Amino acid sequence: MGLVVMHAVVSVDGFIADEHDDVGPLFEWYFNGDTEIVEGAPFRIGRASAEYVRPMWDGIGATIMGRRLFDQTNGWEGKPPAGDHIVVISHRPKPDGWHPEASVHFVDDVAEAVRTAKELAGDRDVAVTAGDIGGQAFALGLIDEVAMDVVPVVFGSGKRYFGSLDSQRQLEDPHVRVIGDRVTHLRYRLRSP
Repeated sequence: MGLVVMHAVVSVDGFIADEHDDVGPLFEWYFNGDTEIVEGAPFRIGRASAEYVRPMWDGIGATIMGRRLFDQTNGWEGKPPAGDHIVVISHRPKPDGWHPEASVHFVDDVAEAVRTAKELAGDRDVAVTAGDIGGQAFALGLIDEVAMDVVPVVFGSGKRYFGSLDSQRQLEDPHVRVIGDRVTHLRYRLRSP
């Protein structure tokens, strides 16, 4: 069985978007290189980042996200950039007629979302989007690793990587450190309590 990995692009001061959900310069590294990472998509990143991102994205079987991100991205039209399945945490159902061919599952509980995503992912990893949903999964002890693509920008305020998490938890030293163009990729395992 794969890992459950909380993941997002983040500013050096810990924000994944500003207070209006605008990611500003956080995603610029996705377009500053010469290496394609998703066929037919506009993502073109630096070689060092591609050597990290490609296998990570190939290893994802399912992605867990909240309803707000689903609505903002329109669920990537049912074709996420990584993985084959999307699990959305929401108290509202999937929109009527929305991409019936897509493997998109709506649940109303974080633990249920992780169970569903693990089943769908099989031996592959489950990606949990950072922010409130990721912070809830982290607080429940459902996260195996934390992956951050750190961009050298300071937001000062906005949507926090760990959401409104109010408890302390230590991580191991990063077991992955990749310096890319305008981004540093870090991956941490959780330290046993």
